[in-house]
Amino acid sequence: MSTRRQFIQASVGSALLGALGTSPVFAQAVEQVKIFYGFPAGSAGDICARRVGDKFGGTSYAKNNGVVETKAGAGGRIALEALKMAPADGSALAMGPFSTVSLYPHIYSKLSYDPFKDFVTVGTASMIHHGLAVGPLVPATVKTVKDYLAWAKANPKDASYGSPAAGSTPHFIGALLGINNNIDLKHVPYRGSVPGVTDVVGGQIASMVTPHGDFVANHKAGKLRIIATSGKTRSPFVPEVATFAEQGFPELTVEEWFGFHAPAKTPANVVAAANAAINAAIKDRAVIDALTVVGLIPYGGSADDMARSQKAEFDRWGPLIKTIGFTAES
Repeated sequence: MSTRRQFIQASVGSALLGALGTSPVFAQAVEQVKIFYGFPAGSAGDICARRVGDKFGGTSYAKNNGVVETKAGAGGRIALEALKMAPADGSALAMGPFSTVSLYPHIYSKLSYDPFKDFVTVGTASMIHHGLAVGPLVPATVKTVKDYLAWAKANPKDASYGSPAAGSTPHFIGALLGINNNIDLKHVPYRGSVPGVTDVVGGQIASMVTPHGDFVANHKAGKLRIIATSGKTRSPFVPEVATFAEQGFPELTVEEWFGFHAPAKTPANVVAAANAAINAAIKDRAVIDALTVVGLIPYGGSADDMARSQKAEFDRWGPLIKTIGFTAES
């Protein structure tokens, strides 16, 4: 068995122990579940929502497989606005990264939803690690984060980094790297990972921070170099790359989950049934393999686990975003 597969199986097993220890009394199964997803079809999160939703049919939660309804735009906010207006009977969920519920309240002064009042957590499904990668604009001698910072200080005109969006978690990881080390790293926001990665490979921009799964193919082909990942442990997809923490930057440890929410008044037994369906889905070999292809690590747990994590990330990022000085109006 490969090291990567052992890692993934261990992650799934440990995450599920708490979630599957009880047997809740479930409500009658809903006919079909609509899953709102706020980012483009074909992205890693979209694949996660579809593969997990495909396993809802024939469970205590739903009679038929779930159907993803893409609500792309506004950084995932449109999907949550749709969920806020949906029936609270289990027939509608939204899936997204924690940034939409834990970071956005600190960014948008007029956010159209309250993540703690308008929704209930249902459960996480997968986790992403972010990565810092450099391209041909940066000399091959730059192999570590400290090397990169030294190069950036010596080459201020080229010291820039891309991210998949302004206000995204990768944007803030790069901003903190610069602020904490007194180096002016210029942020270049893109509309998604793909155009930014293309510019790094083409030498138009020095570096990028984004979900590291979007870098892996080019990293293995030698077209760019991932020099750090943001997880608590090394990524199973690029185990040769040291984490930020290993390199002396523990404050940049970030593991961002994709999780499911339901409307606030959804009954507890319906939430329990949905949580059990999610946790069962991410144990399925076909789902695990599909997530692995796009750099996602299956990551389950209880609805309460997700709620605690959501609040912890909200508390963590509030002062950091204030330090960075970013708002939607800035």
